[in-house]
Amino acid sequence: MSRSLEPLATFSHRPGPLLIVVADGVGVAPDAPSNAVTTAPTPTFDALMTSALSTTLLAHGPAVGLPSDDDMGNSEVGHNALGAGRIFDQGAKLVNRALADGSIYETPVWKQVVEHGKANTLHFIGLHSDGGVHSTTAHLYQLLEHAADEGVMRVRLHLLLDGRDVGARSALGYIAQTEQVLSKINERHRSPQGSNWPGADYRIASGGGRMTITMDRYEADWDMVERGYQCHTHGVGRPFASATEAVATMYAESEAGDQYLDSFVITGPGRPGEPVGVMHDGDAVVLFNYRGDRAIEISRAYEEVDFDGFDRGEHPVVYFAGMLQYDGDALVPKHYLVDPPTIDRTMGEFLSAAGLRSFAISETQKFGHVTYFWNGNKSGYIDPALETYVEIPSDNVEFNTTPGMKLREITDRTIELLRSGDFDTGRLNFPNGDMVGHTGDLAATVAAMVILDACLADLVAVIDELGGVLVFTADHGNADIMYTESGGTRSPKTSHTLSPVPFAIHDARYGGEYVLAAPERAGLSNVAATVFNLLGFEAPDDYDQSLISFVV
Repeated sequence: MSRSLEPLATFSHRPGPLLIVVADGVGVAPDAPSNAVTTAPTPTFDALMTSALSTTLLAHGPAVGLPSDDDMGNSEVGHNALGAGRIFDQGAKLVNRALADGSIYETPVWKQVVEHGKANTLHFIGLHSDGGVHSTTAHLYQLLEHAADEGVMRVRLHLLLDGRDVGARSALGYIAQTEQVLSKINERHRSPQGSNWPGADYRIASGGGRMTITMDRYEADWDMVERGYQCHTHGVGRPFASATEAVATMYAESEAGDQYLDSFVITGPGRPGEPVGVMHDGDAVVLFNYRGDRAIEISRAYEEVDFDGFDRGEHPVVYFAGMLQYDGDALVPKHYLVDPPTIDRTMGEFLSAAGLRSFAISETQKFGHVTYFWNGNKSGYIDPALETYVEIPSDNVEFNTTPGMKLREITDRTIELLRSGDFDTGRLNFPNGDMVGHTGDLAATVAAMVILDACLADLVAVIDELGGVLVFTADHGNADIMYTESGGTRSPKTSHTLSPVPFAIHDARYGGEYVLAAPERAGLSNVAATVFNLLGFEAPDDYDQSLISFVV
């Protein structure tokens, strides 16, 4: 299909550039002591959101391609929707369908997983919660049951503790559920008395917090991936008799939430002191996460022959498969159980085809969101002659210690790009509402919002100076609900929220040429058509409706 854009008959464009600002994790929720967004003094944000060109957008559930309105949005699907201008079924929905109709078990990849598992050991690695952002235990349990029914008798689980998309210290509950599932499988497939058949041996083998091991992204911290690889593969970690003992012990030793707990391995019984889940040649390894950003590096560590991220030691030759393919351009991983969404005809493709010059900028933690995810899960440039991508390196710290993160650097560099006159449009991600919000630290998140607002004010001033347009929005909620209360007990809320997100247009030369006309249940996918209109173009016919209409 054509990537050409038709000019609007009633509106050309402003003389200055159009800048899209995504305030990651900044939702719109009722004013409350738990709401860092409304608690913080944010005069620029408030002015934008009380203007006639402001509204709120849905950023969760079916509005971003997730199964139901109970499914909170996330940065991956949010940026997909922003960049694609349409709603595509996303990872969780695709996996749900493949499990429900059984097609996942008919794939050559699953058959290879079972074959290797029956001959050796089948290992599952993944985020261990029902948070639904990167994975869900519901998928894991179905795969475990089916593997057992197909005759895989030896399975080891390597659990990444969440505490981020779910309660900060909820790991023991999830471990208890999983232990119950494993116990039932082992009982149902136990060896008959006097038989030489070994029976099922399904166990938890290793684990650790998701922000401590394995789940790095954008190559920000290869040491983190190495710790996970060594733990899951070679049994390197603090030894415990059970996952419950490991978590309970570490809870008693500090106030850390699940996401920050150290790596651990389970040892014995039979061979006291020896890890129960060391990987060997011929084993199968399935990563049951469906979201891509925090799955790519560990996938590479298992399947790349010439891997150079760190020294793997005696690397076993295993059959590795992902739940989905996490990078369609780099083909990571090579083997996967469910086809990922095919996102085509993105905003960036149309802008490049029209010859518009654009830039994308953020710090490492969210750089891939304004590039890879924005471009429909595709790596690299669409047109390097027309595009500039700028990555500001993130610090490897707990982000409540630096609530501003790299916002000042992002802002200063963005201002340079805008004033250069080299670009028609740009996009940036301010990550601190999300990354600091995930720590559960209310005071730090309030401070993050103050810094965000100051940087936003600087950008508005430059847009006014240049006669451009600023489009402000977010990808999902997080900072808007920082804790919950029950029975007088306050619990930090580190997960995303179901809140809508802000949307506002700041047009330095606005003279009533258009009005806000958001369709019912407008969501993030409506932003792209709006941007095309503000740039003086008709939106592509198959894009979701624009949020503005022009006054004739």
